[in-house]
Amino acid sequence: MRSTSPWSRRHDALLAAAVYGISLLAPFFDGNDATDAPTPLGAALGAAICACLVLRWRWPSAVLAMTAAGTLTSLAASGHKSPLMLATMVAMFTCALRLPRREAAVAVTTVALVLAATSVLFGHRGWMGPESVALLALSATAAAAGFAVRNRQAYIAEVEERARRAEQTREEEARRRVIDERLRIARELHDVLAHHIALIAVQAAVVDQVMETEPRQARESLSHIRRAAQSSLEEVRATLGLLRQPDAPEEAAVEPAPGLDSLPDLIAGFTAAGLIVDQNTSGTPVDLPAAVGLTAYRLVQEALTNASRHASHPRAELALAYLPSALRIHVRNPARPAPPPSNPTALGPLGLGSGGHGLLGMRERALALGGTFTAHLADGRFEVRALLPHEGQPS
Repeated sequence: MRSTSPWSRRHDALLAAAVYGISLLAPFFDGNDATDAPTPLGAALGAAICACLVLRWRWPSAVLAMTAAGTLTSLAASGHKSPLMLATMVAMFTCALRLPRREAAVAVTTVALVLAATSVLFGHRGWMGPESVALLALSATAAAAGFAVRNRQAYIAEVEERARRAEQTREEEARRRVIDERLRIARELHDVLAHHIALIAVQAAVVDQVMETEPRQARESLSHIRRAAQSSLEEVRATLGLLRQPDAPEEAAVEPAPGLDSLPDLIAGFTAAGLIVDQNTSGTPVDLPAAVGLTAYRLVQEALTNASRHASHPRAELALAYLPSALRIHVRNPARPAPPPSNPTALGPLGLGSGGHGLLGMRERALALGGTFTAHLADGRFEVRALLPHEGQPS
């Protein structure tokens, strides 16, 4: 129901006064000698009927009934079309605009037929007489105008709603992209730093143990630490450089993104840190897309980093299987027995606890390519398995 604000009430009052004034003056400009000037009783009836228009937004059906009753009374008394028909047309317009379509159509049609029938009965004319046809035409015009305004308002409301939904969708898409970018940056920084920091930690432990007894080995470990720190710094600078230039082409990168062709250097770094890596490759190697190659490299890097930090023995097994349309990665290492968690409900989505972000990042990388990822303990070994689909060509 439409609220009647002071602004709308003032305008409805002006409309009612205008309709009343027209109804009083209409007989003098009718051009029909049989039309008499309004009597005091008729003027009072017209004032009461037109005053109802002030309430047309609150009670459209009741106002239509009251204006139609006044028009019927005038028709029955004079036998000619009543100047109060203008008030009835305003009420019809309001009903067509505010009431449900079916209800409005029934109400307007009923009132129009009753008015036409009254004109036929008291005006001694047939249904096709000018008075009856004029009443039906005026009623149809008022209803059509109301329905037209109603359709235009509905169209404007729909356009505004679509614009609002589109704006909301754009905002949600922007927020989603920001979140995705933050996750991507977090994964990249984690993968860049975790590997080198793990190597630094391992070599630092070696230095602490052999500093006094084997200074030569200590110097070698310090050399590994220096190289790992330098590599970490270079990769962080490259990553931050790309972030500062988000619109720069991929060719502007300081160095190409690592792929499986960089595995020998990666494994050599772990070997220098004391981790023995047994690698096995099966199938026909293919040229992997850049995204698949980078994801495979990061998965292996993180899995071996976890092995170097948490394995009960410094040994890991890496198996790469080139399938016709996918790359299967399997990394496993001896696992230290872990005590049961004090809060069993604190396990993460992989069932391995929620303390670190490495496994979560690996899973996100694999799923982003439409692949699969699992990590679990089995028979005293920690296993990481991933399947990365691709459309690579034979190398």
